[in-house]
Amino acid sequence: MTRIPLLLADPSPCLRILVLRELLHRKEDDPEVRELAELRGSDPLVADVLALQSTDGSWRGSAISGFSPGGKVQTTSQALMRLGYLGLDSDHEAVRMGAEFIFSRQRKDGSWDLRGERGEKDEAEGYSMVPLRTAIPLLGVVHCGYALDPRAERAYDWLCAQRLQDGAWPTGIASGNYGYVAGYRRLAHSRWGCRSNTTGALSCLALHPKRRKGPEARRALDLLLGRETRERHTLGFNVARMIGVEPSRGFITYYARFDLAQVIDLCWRLGASMEDQRIAEMVEFIRGSQGPYGLWEYTPRPQASRWVTFDILRSLSRLDEAVDWFSLEPRTPFRPYPKRERRY
Repeated sequence: MTRIPLLLADPSPCLRILVLRELLHRKEDDPEVRELAELRGSDPLVADVLALQSTDGSWRGSAISGFSPGGKVQTTSQALMRLGYLGLDSDHEAVRMGAEFIFSRQRKDGSWDLRGERGEKDEAEGYSMVPLRTAIPLLGVVHCGYALDPRAERAYDWLCAQRLQDGAWPTGIASGNYGYVAGYRRLAHSRWGCRSNTTGALSCLALHPKRRKGPEARRALDLLLGRETRERHTLGFNVARMIGVEPSRGFITYYARFDLAQVIDLCWRLGASMEDQRIAEMVEFIRGSQGPYGLWEYTPRPQASRWVTFDILRSLSRLDEAVDWFSLEPRTPFRPYPKRERRY
């Protein structure tokens, strides 16, 4: 197989060091790992983001390609997600400043309010509560190693308190009512659950060393696995957006695309088992999408293909080790837009 040499031939020091650590299991004292760690700051994926940080630790809208209706808090969160994914953590001064900016905007109850700061129209306008308004900032800090910070724990507690009885997270609450769930955001076994908000909340739980094994996370994954669509063109979208190849757009629609690479990443982090037939079939589909040279090509933006390949290979290698649990949720046909019966 030629995939590992192809990944190590990439010009990005960030990708090469991740391959050495995550796929080849090199130690921190390995000479090549130490050399790449020193070069990481010069990687354009890192340097371009760091150059746009403001003195207060935040990033403005121009720092992230796309459109962030949540203002500086959302943009800063997305910048931290990228830096954390690339391997930077709280030991880096820019990361510490960014995290402190995020926490400085946190409410006393642990939540955040991401409504636009320059008068932009908010997708969630009129909602008094939207889980993603807290999940996105929380993702920014936990990607960089702040999951056990007491301020982050308060945000986790708030987020878990917003769950529906069936284990999903809703679109939000407006005028005391649950928000409408469009077909593309529906979950198979939830009346009011929103797939985008549930994915955001689950992504936060998956990065916590203890909560990722809890019943809240496992129930949410069960619900996500209820959508058994196989969409090749979105495979790797979340990784492409993380590294800045895909623009970041929207708020409630932040996780609108159903990315199977993201789903299997969540599966191994939660310890899901390949004995679950839904996961086994999903992995079979992903393996069947691999190219002739061992890469998974991300067709909308081919320059992200090596990053997508790394992410999928990491998930597949960890799934073989993840045998903590498997679901007993019944498999039922799911259609995001079910056909309505005629009245006459």
